Amino acid sequence: MAVPVLTGAVAFGAFFGAALIARHIPVLNEALVSVLSYAERGSDSWVLTTTLANGIAEEVFFRGSLFTVLGSLHPVAASTGVYMLSTCATRNPALVLAAGVMGSVFAAQRRATGGLLAPILTHVTWSTLMLRYLPALFREPSTRAGERRLGLDM
Repeated sequence: MAVPVLTGAVAFGAFFGAALIARHIPVLNEALVSVLSYAERGSDSWVLTTTLANGIAEEVFFRGSLFTVLGSLHPVAASTGVYMLSTCATRNPALVLAAGVMGSVFAAQRRATGGLLAPILTHVTWSTLMLRYLPALFREPSTRAGERRLGLDM
């Protein structure tokens, strides 16, 4: 149980480092601002619940059903490819890149363990940390906050 959680934490660290760089690449910065702004629009508990439920559902489908159906037809590469293709519907390059990287990790865990618990734990850990720490990096400055700092608060 500790290895998948640690894997999720290490993956988050790598993504956090990549996010620091992505902030300076306009297309990636815009893509990340777009997706992470949703994290702050709703109730924290509902956003977290939705994120975790979605992550678990992704694992059940992509590393569960699809992985099993693929059998000996390169299930790691094929399930990751389908995962990335489904993410293309978002038209968000940051999400497609994340699906490729993390989909490979999750699929390799599925192959190594033969089950879904490891990829689910890694996905849930990674998603929770991403949701908790990444939005602040890409938060658009609030006009109201700027007005307060300038003494324009009304």
